[in-house]
Amino acid sequence: MHASLQNLGRVLLAAPLIAAAMVAMPSRAADAVPWTGTWSVTPWTTDDAGFRNQTIRQIVHTSIGGTAARIRLSNRFGTQPVTLGPVYIALRASEAATVPGSGRQVLFNGRSTVTIPAGAEVSSDTVAFAVPALSDIAVSLYVPGATAPRATGHGGSLQDVYIAPGNAAADTNMRSVSTNSASGQAYYFLTNVDVQNAAATGAVVAFGASITDGVASRPNVNLRWTNDLALRLQQAGMTVGVLNQGISGNNFFSDGAGQAGRTRFAHDVLQQPGVKWVIVSDDAVNNLNNANPVPAADLIAVLKELIAAAHQSNVKFLCSTLTPFHGTPQWTQAAEESRAQLNAFMKSANSGCDAVVDQALATSDPADRSRYLAQYDAGDSLHPNEAGLQAIADAVPLTALGQPSSLPPVAAPTQCGQLLPGQGLKRGQQLQSCDGRFGLNLQNDGNLVIYLGATPLWNTATQGSSAALLLMRDDGNLVEYDAAGGILWQSGVHVSASVATYLQNDGNFVTYSAGKPVWYTGTCCH
Repeated sequence: MHASLQNLGRVLLAAPLIAAAMVAMPSRAADAVPWTGTWSVTPWTTDDAGFRNQTIRQIVHTSIGGTAARIRLSNRFGTQPVTLGPVYIALRASEAATVPGSGRQVLFNGRSTVTIPAGAEVSSDTVAFAVPALSDIAVSLYVPGATAPRATGHGGSLQDVYIAPGNAAADTNMRSVSTNSASGQAYYFLTNVDVQNAAATGAVVAFGASITDGVASRPNVNLRWTNDLALRLQQAGMTVGVLNQGISGNNFFSDGAGQAGRTRFAHDVLQQPGVKWVIVSDDAVNNLNNANPVPAADLIAVLKELIAAAHQSNVKFLCSTLTPFHGTPQWTQAAEESRAQLNAFMKSANSGCDAVVDQALATSDPADRSRYLAQYDAGDSLHPNEAGLQAIADAVPLTALGQPSSLPPVAAPTQCGQLLPGQGLKRGQQLQSCDGRFGLNLQNDGNLVIYLGATPLWNTATQGSSAALLLMRDDGNLVEYDAAGGILWQSGVHVSASVATYLQNDGNFVTYSAGKPVWYTGTCCH
């Protein structure tokens, strides 16, 4: 298996690439700042009918900012050369409009147009363009001639692309604009935007299938879990690019919804600018949730193969446990057992994983770990909704991405049976109801349990974890953190009105917002 990945890497590196020329920022200081990816999509074939004398304006939502930019255009899966240009990059205002005066022309070896051979990719010259973090920018490509159908790009991107007749790449407001919202919301030819940022510590690549791609989140609002992670990193004061290399339907072994995962890993992960970490997510779900589930041993072997390839390239590998899919038409007990075996392997001491993103624990129902928590289920028992995607982002241990180990401060409860924002429990502590009959214990085995005397009524099923504390956040969300600051469990509450959580004298543990219950354990009435 390792040999196949190495051979693939040699083939990809041998593909004709046009090197980026640093013409816009010639100073040595600028050239010394390495490139880090701020945005990406996975290249594959799209369903377009071809373009002729048209401008394609594509909206990119950045993760980190930078003082300069470059773009990558791809014709990897095309069958004939493609000529593009002029090309412009600008700040987006709204819809297809750009901010007046923000546009900058993008050149390729000093030229306004570029011809990309079939099977190749090109990176542009450096563009003197201040890229804002967590913001929309527009990349406009003019297609002067005709292109063959099924351009290299990325379908199902949850982002409208704007298409106008003629050369409108430099226009602030394009005329006669149409969108591809009814035809798959694909990106065409554009696969990467990179930035120069002296504060950047690297990029993390999210590698997976539809859950990584953001399916079940709303279009045009950037609420994939990778977007949520980028926001969380910025709020933590970390300058880490987040690159999405999810492709819906992808799996480890067969082409169709993109190249097979094990085939594309070298290109889509190890060749990303500034990559320091990879989170391998949900490809294996598609290998299990079908009529012929792949044995757990084969999936473990692929993980070991990819871990070795990542480590050979000095990239740290974050294993991600598989989210549940009980309730889908093709779920079987055998597939569930394979999921459990794979998840257990990833969390074992000899897995080779540098860290674990416990997506399974973050999204599943504590009462039945084979199913989604109802509030996280998009409705198909397979995909998480936006709240579930946020839970996945929250489960990423930031210490694995370079943040010093730190836990939020937690204050002890000041009244019986009550937790206010900022209050919580440390490992080994208990909150008692005011009548003394019920106890909420953060046990030394890591499990958070409600007891009636010695009888357990409810728990978070986090036994065996490194749970360090339970905190009630300012928005009312109850969060159980591990020793590294990762999220083990959360109630999922996010409200703005005044909040408090009570362990009531009837045994129910309830969060109230403005006097109304918004979450509860359902452990009344005793």
